[in-house]
Amino acid sequence: MAGFLAREPLLDAGPLQFPRQIERLLWHLGFTSVVNVDGPGDGGGDIVAKLKGRDWVFQCKWKRRGAISAEAVDEVARARDSYRAHHAVVVTNVRFSPDARQRVANLTRVGPPILLWGGSDLDASFDRVPDRFGELALRPYQEQAVRALGTALETTGRGLLILATGLGKTVVGGEVIGEYLRFHPTDQVLVIAHAKELVQQLERALWRHSSKRVRTRTLTGDSKPDDLSGLTCATPASALTAVRFGFRPRLLMVDEAHHIGADGQYDELLERLVESRQFGVTATPWRGDAHDITEQLGPPSFTLGIEEGMRRGYLAQVDYRLFVDDIDWDTVREASAHSYGLSELNGRLFLPQRDEAIRDELAAVWAKTQRPRALVFCRTVEHAERLADLLQRTPLWSGAFAVHASLSKRERQRRLLAFRAGDIPVLTTVDILNEGVDVPDVNILCFARVTHSRRIFVQQLGRGLRLREGKDRVTVLDFVSDLRRIAAALNLRRSLEGDGEVETIDRVSRSSITFSDQRVAGLMDEWIKDAASLETAYDDYRLQFPTNIVSLE
Repeated sequence: MAGFLAREPLLDAGPLQFPRQIERLLWHLGFTSVVNVDGPGDGGGDIVAKLKGRDWVFQCKWKRRGAISAEAVDEVARARDSYRAHHAVVVTNVRFSPDARQRVANLTRVGPPILLWGGSDLDASFDRVPDRFGELALRPYQEQAVRALGTALETTGRGLLILATGLGKTVVGGEVIGEYLRFHPTDQVLVIAHAKELVQQLERALWRHSSKRVRTRTLTGDSKPDDLSGLTCATPASALTAVRFGFRPRLLMVDEAHHIGADGQYDELLERLVESRQFGVTATPWRGDAHDITEQLGPPSFTLGIEEGMRRGYLAQVDYRLFVDDIDWDTVREASAHSYGLSELNGRLFLPQRDEAIRDELAAVWAKTQRPRALVFCRTVEHAERLADLLQRTPLWSGAFAVHASLSKRERQRRLLAFRAGDIPVLTTVDILNEGVDVPDVNILCFARVTHSRRIFVQQLGRGLRLREGKDRVTVLDFVSDLRRIAAALNLRRSLEGDGEVETIDRVSRSSITFSDQRVAGLMDEWIKDAASLETAYDDYRLQFPTNIVSLE
């Protein structure tokens, strides 16, 4: 049997990678909501999943040789109770001992049966499952993007895809990889992401684009497999180590390609693999320095941004409200007589927003939103915890929680799963949800922080743009306190209101971008003529004030 469940690959997988191969099998078997919960405090379960409305829990036991004892049966029995699952399974790459089978028989006399899947069962399952799982119908622009990238890779060996968050850049990248492997089934392929969590998510996302005969694995500081055949998803540092020792994939995809710099690990990796075909995907090509990623990957092969995605109806429409009630009008009057830099002007122009005001505005929108689910982006971990505590005191949001990097991985995962399931109505967060996290049910975004980065702003806005059944728009509450954020919103509004040649949809009402204080709207329209330039301006950038600035008040 060749493929991801072959005996030798499973032996090479080890105890950390083995549960991931079982995850992949479950998707092929038709399970949904497959989640790896392995870790401290997992209650005896490694994977939870659903099949035909029933909850399943799996305990994965990898061994190089020998048999699995009755202890594993007791573990999964506890997990079934802990997760309130209907079915429990112990799965292994080897076999089960007689005492394990006797323990199952004893437990069956007093409760639901526990299933045992051994190595021979995995062989039989692999033979039965389809070559790929899940129906995947590409949108027209995704088909165009796949063709454009394929042509660029064939002709120049380099490609760059720019797709707004929610438009499926990983889908397009996965199809490019899948098509390449159909024609070059023995070639090695490498996919790079800057964080271990994103590497793991990418491997899962790419399963649906790959034949079951293509082996996949992760290569990180925690996982260092010897076999790098097929498809490998890796962090830059781990991939670079393998490349220095002779690993030569023929195709390389860089996820979140805006992380590529003029030097460092990404640059060395691309240089060492100069003979390989290389392409990058990103929703936000802008960097905080002057480096242009097209120097390594060439000009964009295909681009579709937020504005065009919304106008075509592939992203949720936005009701965007900027709260500028905290503006200091004395500074406005003084500004025409002083040459303030952007940083100094921001510090003088805006008064701090109170968390209580943010809570009150969120409550007003919450009451008008069907099935509301909200993300609140905060300044710091302490701010996220403080605001979550404030929201919890309101009966409406007694289940609100913060999610951030200071929490354990398992606790972050638990809160995200509860949020997706609807058990947590509001999450406050810092930067952990900027990249690689899919939360399509979000229909309220609240910016309770300032970011001077256009890239971070677009990433955070993208968290609410994904469509789902019953959702066609997202409400954004932006407590801006920064002129660059206002410029970004103005630029978005001008793009959406422009005539253009893009066909617009008519089944839903158009996006709206409004100011809580119309005096500020008039001021900013006059003041910020070139919004696109101001979006990426540095702190020392100086604005020219119109002569009628005071009358706008």
